[in-house]
Order: sequence, then C-alpha cells, then structure tokens
Amino acid sequence: MTNDSKRPLTLRDVSDATGVSEMTVSRVLRNRGDVSEKTRQKVLEAAKELGYVPNKIAGALASKRVNLVAVIIPSLSNMVFPEVLTGINRVLEDTELQPVVGVTDYQPEKEEKVLYEMLSWRPSGVIIAGLEHTDPARAMLAAAGIPVVEIMDTDGKPVDAMVGISHRRAGREMAKAILKAGYSHIGFMGTKMPLDHRARKRFEGFTEALAKEGIEIEDREFYSGGSALAKGREMTQAMLERSPELDFLYYSNDMIGAGGLLHLLDQGIDVPGQIGLAGFNGVELLAGLPRQLATMDACRQEIGMKAAQIIAAQLEQPDADVEKHVTLTPTISYGDTLKRR
Repeated sequence: MTNDSKRPLTLRDVSDATGVSEMTVSRVLRNRGDVSEKTRQKVLEAAKELGYVPNKIAGALASKRVNLVAVIIPSLSNMVFPEVLTGINRVLEDTELQPVVGVTDYQPEKEEKVLYEMLSWRPSGVIIAGLEHTDPARAMLAAAGIPVVEIMDTDGKPVDAMVGISHRRAGREMAKAILKAGYSHIGFMGTKMPLDHRARKRFEGFTEALAKEGIEIEDREFYSGGSALAKGREMTQAMLERSPELDFLYYSNDMIGAGGLLHLLDQGIDVPGQIGLAGFNGVELLAGLPRQLATMDACRQEIGMKAAQIIAAQLEQPDADVEKHVTLTPTISYGDTLKRR
C-alpha cells in the first residue's frame, strides 16, 4: 500500500485500506473510544505501511494549541546546548509534546524574530535560554498565555519560571578556590560580555570575590566568535608574553581553556605548579586531554530536564503548585590544573 500521488494522505486512505470507517480510524489514531484490539492493530499497521501522519493542525484549531514546545537557544555549535536539549527530550519523549528548536546566535533582534515565528504556531510551551530579552520579546512571552521557562541563569527576574544556576555565585566560588590554592597573579580570558550575559555575570562574581581579598585581575582579553582550542592557544600565548608574572589563567569556557592548556604543555610549563588554569562548563569531550582542566559543571542536562518537567506539569495540571524558581548548584572539578590546599 503506497501513495503514488503528491497529495497528503488522509483518514479516508487509511479507511479504504482497512475497510474500517473514518470515525473508527480517527479513534484508533487518537487513542480514543472503545475499539477492539484486532481492529486497532489493523488500523495501526495500515497507517504505518502507508506512511500516514495525522494532521494535528486540524485538532489544534479547536484547542488553539499544538503539542509543540518551542526551545529557543543561542547556539548549536556551543557544546553546552546539545546536552540541555538531551535533558528536555528525555522528559518530553514520554509525553505527547515535541520540542522544536530555534537558534538566535546570541542576537537579541534574531531572538525576537525566532520567538515571534514560533509563537505564531501556538506552541504549548516555551523554553528559552537566558533572562535578558528585548522589551518586545518579554512582552510576547508574558502575553503568550502558556508556560514559559527561562533556562541556564537564575540571576534575575523571570517572566514566568526559571531553571539554572547562579553564574555570579559560580564565579565567586571559583575565585575562592583559586585564592585558597595560593595563586595571586591572575589573568582572565573570555567572550565579549555584551552578548554573553552569563559569562559576564561569572566575571562579575569572580572579580568581586577577588576584590574582597585585595586582588585584582592583572590582565584580561576578550574575543568574539565560537569557543575554540585555537583561540585559546592564541590568547594564552599573547597574554603570557605581555604578562609573564601571571600564575593563574581563568577562562570563561572550557574550550579556550583547553587550548591554553595545550599551549602551556607544548612550552614545557609546569601546570599547575608554575601556572594554574580553570575553565567553565565541564565539557566531557575534553576528558581525552593529557591533563584534566579544572572546571565547574553547569548542570546542563539537569537544567533541560527540570525545565521540561515544569512545562509538562503545568500543562497536565494548570492549577497545580509547581516550583517555578529552580536554582541548581554546580560543583568545582579540580582536575590536574588547580592545586588543592
């Protein structure tokens, strides 16, 4: 049984193939009504063989919603977000909800456009990265009338619900660990802050904790573009040529930190004795490095799971008391590049 024409298959095609009424076919495919197991299997097998996919837009006209969850993230090349999507999918795969992803490239205006287009399809919920949005974007989220979960960050006020970590606290905790290990001449390398709000907050927390102990960052460098080993190598070499007295390098993410580590090992520099290093994100891909980079886990998969759970719970029981402000606690992994005292 195949459909040789270019027209989409309908209930009538499944009905004709099985000799079962369209109403009964509809009941089987929607898992509604009293239908014998023999008839159910006959319809399901025919639909599968034909390649029939139900038209959920027709049903959505009555409910005014489709079983889609809009997931809006800044990047797919950043290794952080695929793990978040894995967590979301782990929860939603047991429901009728399906995540649909939009990418903003860290551009506020593009986020507005992606959000507008996705909301126009009337999804059942929105999961969106970050707490910083343009006024029009916040207005769209607030007026959507559906569960909205902002993820990755809890240093701010959400439109509805939020799940993430405090990046300011993460920066403070790393600074405390570095100072406790005895390092005092510190350089920082990271992304340009205006577009990466979470990196900015970590940097703010980091410098605040250093300042309390009378320490200032002695050199810093920012870059635009994706996280890359080559960029980490390049910036690390340039910084140490400018500031050879540095004894610790803190990176805004693990990928440039790994590039810095490879440069230092190539130069025969004692890590962590002469120079210590730390990054952020806990990227598992880097487990194959000659030395394990000190880092902090950002709870990525757990964030995705918690966000999806909030969406699913609110849709199942709109009046239920659901925890909407979830702050997870990342932990420091000292690896081989941060001394412990």
